[in-house]
Amino acid sequence: MDLATLKALKPNEYAEAANGYRRTSDMARAAHDRVGTQIAAAMRKSLKGEAASAAIKQLAELGKNFHYVQTECGLVGSALDAFSYEMEAAKKKLDAALADAKAAGLTVHADGSVGYPPGGEKGKDGRTPDGGTATGLTDDTASAVGRQAAGFDPNPKARLAQDCADRIAAALKEATEADTKWAPKLRALKADDDLTVSDRDWADVSSDTKGVNAAGKEYLDSLPQPPKNGDPKANAEWWKGLDADERSAWTAMRPDSVGSLDGLPSTVRDEANRMVLAEARGTAQVEYDTWLKKHPEPARYTEFTNPQTGEVNRKVENPEWWKWEKARRDAHKSIDGMELIQKRFDSAGTTRTPPAYLLGFSTEGDGRAIIANGNPDTADHQSVYVPGTKASLPNIEGDINRAVKVWNAADGLAGEKSVSTITWLGYDAPDTVGKDAPFEHYAYDGAPAFNQFLDGLEAAHTGDSEPHRSVIGHSYGSTLIGAAAETGDLNADDVVFAGSPGVKVSGADELDVPKGHVWNEEAKGDVVPDLGRYGHGGDMFIIPSDPGFGANQMATDTEGHSGYWDEESVSLLNQARVVAGRDDEVKLEPPPSNPLTSEEVERSK
Repeated sequence: MDLATLKALKPNEYAEAANGYRRTSDMARAAHDRVGTQIAAAMRKSLKGEAASAAIKQLAELGKNFHYVQTECGLVGSALDAFSYEMEAAKKKLDAALADAKAAGLTVHADGSVGYPPGGEKGKDGRTPDGGTATGLTDDTASAVGRQAAGFDPNPKARLAQDCADRIAAALKEATEADTKWAPKLRALKADDDLTVSDRDWADVSSDTKGVNAAGKEYLDSLPQPPKNGDPKANAEWWKGLDADERSAWTAMRPDSVGSLDGLPSTVRDEANRMVLAEARGTAQVEYDTWLKKHPEPARYTEFTNPQTGEVNRKVENPEWWKWEKARRDAHKSIDGMELIQKRFDSAGTTRTPPAYLLGFSTEGDGRAIIANGNPDTADHQSVYVPGTKASLPNIEGDINRAVKVWNAADGLAGEKSVSTITWLGYDAPDTVGKDAPFEHYAYDGAPAFNQFLDGLEAAHTGDSEPHRSVIGHSYGSTLIGAAAETGDLNADDVVFAGSPGVKVSGADELDVPKGHVWNEEAKGDVVPDLGRYGHGGDMFIIPSDPGFGANQMATDTEGHSGYWDEESVSLLNQARVVAGRDDEVKLEPPPSNPLTSEEVERSK
């Protein structure tokens, strides 16, 4: 970057180009929403047959294209804004140095050096100190030495010239570094020359996002920063205080951060998390394809010769194939979970199911996913379901479906009121019942995030009145809810437990909800409550099924530990009644046999 180029540069032109890319991104987002949540949903609901299925599939691909355009154009816009910001800073330094040089009567040469005329007090020989030329120095040590030398010069303008030359050199260096840094980043932000958005394209988007994020750190640091303590109300105020360009920059460059901030609007979190999901899905698929190339599938069957009869059996399964298949499933399991989330997105319109909102997503550890049915920001009734042991991203379908079933049942009871039900897999659940579930750290580790999420629902709500909020915990999920109440303030109006092994508190009055608003279900044949009741050493512990605990025991007509959400069951309907605020219609039943009495509960406190 030379002096003439930087003098002529107009950073605002890059900012204007950024605005154009943002407008394109916004249009692509609107088109993506129309295709995915309106047109395709309407077609799924009203059309059947092969032709309809083919058309819906094509619409899905079109939606991916729009989503890709939205994401890439958002990145280009943010990259141009960051480049414009850095070049504007360099140009301001240059303009200030040039103005000071002109005011001092100095001459700036084409190479950035600064000339100064003769001047100063005459010496003993009667001569005026000579003029000269100062060359800019950018190294801190060299610059300090140069300024010191200029200070000894009898011509007072030597020091001014050296200072101006150093500032000009620093400005040119900054501009050159910005140009060198951003040129390859911007060149990389282009799509393949085809009409197909592939997994590799999305993997490239992930790489582009990281590149733009790293290169644009200075620009992003100049914007208002989210609160460090993560308080949902403060998060909400921070987001409201951003202008449209700042919001676009944060969403494009840090979608993972925006998507995880409790208190932000659900539409914003959904947009950001879908970007994260698409990039993670593309990256995971490319990694899986690479794995397959490195690990070719062995023959599934092999020949086996019976040593006694000599008969050759060609249908004996190859042990090496089973070993390969296990490794293949492990390599593919994160993709399985992401495909299940996409399946939920695509189900809108197939029944009465409302659009889904992705309020949290990560592939960290066993994975995280928070999925809402209907927009909780506008819902009159909110329900948050917390799954238990073995819950993870690869097998999240069942937990997604449970919240969907609650929505279907509760929506039919809510009348003119709106309902949103949420699957909250926002913690690391125990992997096994026997080995991991007895440890309470899973619950206490996840409790702060759960409390913060509930507070975020309150901060983001835009309805005319406060929503009615229920939390539903299954198995170890109930333990987490109890830990959240024990260690914080559970921001809920009703609590429902299903198959609970214990909730870390000894009574319903310790669960931060109004009296009479703690509910419990224990189905016939569900052994998990007894595992919690008797512990591992035979001692009895307090669980929500015990009458002394103080929970309302809801009638259940299902069996086992996983049947509480069976279609058209009383067990499901009772949960829906609580969610819809129709507590007076909940059917109750006596507690199960062999519970702790109220006297035993009191003695244990």
